Amino acid sequence: MYEKLAKYAAKQLEIDESEISPDSTFESLGIDSLDIVEMIMDLESELGIELDMEDQKISTFQELADFIETKLN
Repeated sequence: MYEKLAKYAAKQLEIDESEISPDSTFESLGIDSLDIVEMIMDLESELGIELDMEDQKISTFQELADFIETKLN
């Protein structure tokens, strides 16, 4: 899941995928809350699941990947 997120973010942000690591924070890559909402909506549509992020404290790509994995299983 992490790889899918990194590819998506690299494409959306027009940066090289190598700039993104599991510990990269959204803030460090210039991803704002609107970008995160758009990414979550795209992932929900693609994966066919609902990702309720309201009470989640997710700030890195790995944390988001782990959260999505729990929803898929």
